[in-house]
Amino acid sequence: MNIQQIRNATLILELGPHRVLVDPMLARKDALPPLRLFGARQRNPLVELPAEADAALEGVTHCLITHCQKGHFDHLDRAAIRWLRSKQLPVICTPHDAPHLARLGLNVLPLGADHTQPGEFLGGRIRTVRCTHGYGVVGRLMEHGVGYLIELPDAPSLYLAGDTVLTPTIREFVSRHQPDVSVVPAGGARFDLGGDIIMGIDEVIEFVRLSRGTVVANHLEAISHCPVSRAALAEAARRAGVAQRLRIPADGETLSFEVPVARRHAG
Repeated sequence: MNIQQIRNATLILELGPHRVLVDPMLARKDALPPLRLFGARQRNPLVELPAEADAALEGVTHCLITHCQKGHFDHLDRAAIRWLRSKQLPVICTPHDAPHLARLGLNVLPLGADHTQPGEFLGGRIRTVRCTHGYGVVGRLMEHGVGYLIELPDAPSLYLAGDTVLTPTIREFVSRHQPDVSVVPAGGARFDLGGDIIMGIDEVIEFVRLSRGTVVANHLEAISHCPVSRAALAEAARRAGVAQRLRIPADGETLSFEVPVARRHAG
């Protein structure tokens, strides 16, 4: 299994013959509005797509969306909508998001509504895990979405956390399922008022300690309301003694993962 970090939450998963584009934000630098009203009102994204993006997108076979409504352009922007509409690739999503995406002219494949039961996915299984995209007043305004646990026969199990803080639900889920690889949002995003709406440094470190697998951090250095830097996260992981299990890819970088030895022997 390969995971290519594109930018922010946008990934490409190479799962056997399938290449799955996750939460695409494909706009040029500065093409999208600011996400804070006060201080430095930077436009988004803060950086261009990496040089590797065009070639990587050519091989995409499916798209997977964690959430996309209420203005969450950093998970599906207009450039991505145009690209997906032109390709008519299958767009896999929750039943909640399916009508919205269908109205945009996309080729929608909604998953089942039951969060507790896995469904079929590319020859394996996929399960949704509820996200909490912030608490309090800010949380009530957000689109909370889902994460996904993907389990395929010849690949490591993969948990895509989606945009979420580290809730009791996610702690219990990770402790019980112990994914081989987890991808978590690490930017510590927040608006002018209220607390974090995704994991920041402390929660990412706690997540790594809960998990026995490898953790990949994304949602870094691309959107103006995410203050956590790659360097700060790497230093915190080093001080906490978990750096060997936390991967922090650069935009365009591809990480490769094998099925754990114990699972190969069990098979």
